[in-house]
Amino acid sequence: MALAVDAGNSKTDVALIGADGTVLATARGGGFQPPVVGVARAVGDLAVLVDAVRERAGVTGPVGQVSAYLANADLPAEETELAAEITSYGWARTVTVGNDTFALLRAGLPDRVEPVGVAVVCGAGINCVGLGHGGHTARFPSIGRISGDWGGGGHLAEEALWWAARADDGRGEPSALAREVPAYFGLATMPELIEALHLGRIPRERRYGLTPLLFAVAASGDAVAQALVTRQAEEIALLASVALDRLGLLDERTPVILGGGVLAARHPLLHDQVTRLLAERAPKAEPRVVTAPPVLGAALHALDRAGAETEAYARVRGEFV
Repeated sequence: MALAVDAGNSKTDVALIGADGTVLATARGGGFQPPVVGVARAVGDLAVLVDAVRERAGVTGPVGQVSAYLANADLPAEETELAAEITSYGWARTVTVGNDTFALLRAGLPDRVEPVGVAVVCGAGINCVGLGHGGHTARFPSIGRISGDWGGGGHLAEEALWWAARADDGRGEPSALAREVPAYFGLATMPELIEALHLGRIPRERRYGLTPLLFAVAASGDAVAQALVTRQAEEIALLASVALDRLGLLDERTPVILGGGVLAARHPLLHDQVTRLLAERAPKAEPRVVTAPPVLGAALHALDRAGAETEAYARVRGEFV
């Protein structure tokens, strides 16, 4: 048996997997944010979910493997610290910890072959990882502006606000965002919205709803919104092509796995531009959107470590479709 963990910024999924690929128990909890609450507290919250699935499955001793793919495990030092904390709980005989983008990558790659490919996740944030021949890895720190990042749902929401404010007061190009953004919050004007946000009358998390609004405004033909979607497409294609280049994969057919809420929504303007740009920059890349829950990737990794049979992979994939 193995524990598969996908801990994202907004939710955490834990599954107990049998050697034959059967899902024996699952549990879901809140987001995993060690930078906010500390490593000990974050793993302690995870322990509540692990205990729940072990109890539901009637497991008392350690299982064979923990495969934990975690948001905010962006640097090797963070992975090492998190792995040590998880190991201290004695849940399994071996523990693997990685950034949660690797779970997306594994979910999109074929089974029982050398894992080679690149994944780009564009959800609340944005990240990219890749695996090449011989176990070579490409990755980015993905910790915000200080590591050169642009995009993701949270960033796009802030950009929509910024451009709406400038369109409203004349510093920027005219845009329907100046009307649609305050309307989303039930307000008539941008000055009303700016005041409400500044004084804390609107919870910060409500801003994330501006991301689908931005895509809707772009689809209506608004030039400002379309430019933001185009910039996002360029960043996604750039991440993927740079990772492919680092791994020496530009000249061979290679899966490029696309996931996260923004990409999984398949907004035509974004999706079409990403595929077009990839075709230009990495003609042999094979883009594929994966919408299966990332915990599937953790479960598949656990089966990899166990040397599972083909039927086990098919079974666990069927459980998470």
